[in-house]
Amino acid sequence: MTVTLKKDVLDPQGKVVKQTLKNMGHKNIEDIRQGKYFEIELNEDNGENAKKIIDEVCKKLLANLIIEDYKISLK
Repeated sequence: MTVTLKKDVLDPQGKVVKQTLKNMGHKNIEDIRQGKYFEIELNEDNGENAKKIIDEVCKKLLANLIIEDYKISLK
């Protein structure tokens, strides 16, 4: 699962990383947005049930829905 700031929310850490990389000579970098990545292992065989569980976990704890979006990828 990946959690990122919404596009209209200022990302100061991403800005610092972008500027640092530009100072290192990487002038072609247009933008960087920082986020969080979670790997969650479930004991659940049904993909739809697994997605529902992770969705609930995101909404209740892992993502601040006011300023963040999240994306679930099942493997």
